[in-house]
Formats: sequence, C-alpha cells, structure tokens
Amino acid sequence: MVNSSDLKRGLLLEIDNAPWVIVECSFQTPSARGASTITKIKIRNLKTNAVLQKSYRGGEMLKEADCERRNAQYLYKEGDDYIFMDDESFEQVGLAAEVIGDPVGFLLEGMKVRTRLYNGTVIAVELPNTVEMLVVDTTPTIKGATAQAQMKPAKLETGIEILVPPYLESGERIRVDTRDGRFIERVK
Repeated sequence: MVNSSDLKRGLLLEIDNAPWVIVECSFQTPSARGASTITKIKIRNLKTNAVLQKSYRGGEMLKEADCERRNAQYLYKEGDDYIFMDDESFEQVGLAAEVIGDPVGFLLEGMKVRTRLYNGTVIAVELPNTVEMLVVDTTPTIKGATAQAQMKPAKLETGIEILVPPYLESGERIRVDTRDGRFIERVK
C-alpha cells in the first residue's frame, strides 16, 4: 500500500484489478484551515491504454500493482513492434510503441532495460535515466548572435528531436534524460 501523498510519476497502481501507471502527478494544498492536501493524478491503463484523471485526499492508501521487474535488452524493431529479450530466460517479446510510451524515441539497439511483468505478461519497459546519443542534424552555430542562452532543435540518431544549446554541432555525442527528453551534457 502506498500513501496518496507519496505518489509520483511512473509509479504502478492496481485499480479495479488492472495495472495503471501514473503519467502526471500534482499536489494542491487548500487554503482552508484543517483541509487536507489533494493529490491529482493522470493515469494510463497498461493493458488498454485508457487514460483517467483521479483525485485523492491526503492520507488515502492505494494499492501498488504487484509487478515483477526483470532485466532485458532491446534488440530491434520489427514492423510496429519493438523486440526485447529477457536476460535470464532469453525469451523474446514484442511490444507496441503505445505500450512503451514516450521513451520509445530513446531506444538504441543493444540497450539494457528493465521490463515489468504483471501476471506473467510484460506491460512496461523502464529505460535508464540517461542515454548517450549522436546529434545527426542541427542548425549551424551563429557566433555572437545573442547574449542570452537560447536552445535550438537537434535531430538525434533515433529520429527524435530535442532542444540543445546553440554551441552543439552535428556529429557530437550528448547525454539525454529519457524521462523528459532534456539535454544534460556533451559527452567527451
């Protein structure tokens, strides 16, 4: 059981005998005296991809989904499915992009990931918090164009675009946060 005040993005809950993942989480503290904090969450069903918004009062207890975590490796993309191999059993499983979610753009062949199993079925994939990627295309740097730090779009080796500092050029390797797609640093 988990307290509603301890909820955070990525946590798995069991609601109506189905696994749900928290996509967004916010806390509101009412100004009235004695009022408890309200936790508002946006959750996605990991089986049907349905999205709901729910609110809970501070102190309410929710059931955490009983999921097994296993180490796996991303192998390749086949059609619309992304193929993963379990490190222990060597079983391969294909998952659609909708199941993986936003981090699908950060998958690189051979990447080590963690899978979550619910009743023996893979329902989610956890990527490392950061990955190193190659900048394939970005606009050239204009020296002295502005005194303020601005960001520019850059296309990465997997085809996704993120915002990077203006000093980066095509062909450089960077470290990116897979949770929010944010540039972290240049890799030397």
